[in-house]
Amino acid sequence: MNRTIRAAVCAVAVAGLTLGLSACSEAVDAVDKATNATYEVTYEVSGKGVDSIDFHSGGGSATNPTIETVQKPALPWTKTVTLRGIMPPAVMPLAADLTGSEVSCKITYKGKVIKEESGEGLAAAAGCIAVSPIVG
Repeated sequence: MNRTIRAAVCAVAVAGLTLGLSACSEAVDAVDKATNATYEVTYEVSGKGVDSIDFHSGGGSATNPTIETVQKPALPWTKTVTLRGIMPPAVMPLAADLTGSEVSCKITYKGKVIKEESGEGLAAAAGCIAVSPIVG
């Protein structure tokens, strides 16, 4: 009996969580569509040992942004993109050999650095992800 009740409670909890997450995603998409304002950010990556750089390029939606990749970038690397609404600016340098990599990344909005990270090895793999400056 307890096992049956526990299974039913778990099933209801999973269903509620699924519906809740779905509603949250729909709410974010609705806000994203309603917020047509655009903003420009500049991504910067420097260091050594970077094999590729992934970045949000402005396409897609806030919950599913288009990610572009630059293979074997010359460092220092800079790219200015126009993003829309609540889409978060993000740049992620990737290194195949984490032991020899040293990476710094920076996101600039209107001349002000809104996110900056640096590290060596595994710590260099985190990249920079900021909150949309339109949000806050």
